[in-house]
Amino acid sequence: MSDIKVLCVENQPEYMDALKSMLEAAGYEVVEATRGDEALALLTTAKIDGVLLEYDLPDATGFAVREAMKRIDPEVPILLFEGVGSQTPVLLRFFDSYLHQAYRTEEMFKDFDA
Repeated sequence: MSDIKVLCVENQPEYMDALKSMLEAAGYEVVEATRGDEALALLTTAKIDGVLLEYDLPDATGFAVREAMKRIDPEVPILLFEGVGSQTPVLLRFFDSYLHQAYRTEEMFKDFDA
C-alpha cells in the first residue's frame, strides 16, 4: 500500500464503493466522506495527500467545498468531478499521475530546501 492518503468525497454509496475499490487497487489509502462538512473536518484532522471531490453534495457544491479546502491547505491537490461513468477510469489515471508527479517533484527537490 502507498503512503499516499486520498480523501474521496462522494455521496452515492454505490459510487463510493467503486471509487474506493479503484483507488485501493492503485495502492492508495482511502478516507471516505459523503458530505462537504465531513470532508472539511477530515482535511483538518488527517494528513491528506489528495482529494477526489464530487461536485454534487447534499450540503454544498463541490466548488464551495474546494474553496474551503484550499483555505485549509492550499497545497493539497483536489480533483473536482461530476458523476461516475465510463470516464471514471481515465479520471482516476489522471489523478494517479498527478499525485505521483507531485510526490516525485517534492522528493526531487527536498535536498534544496533552505
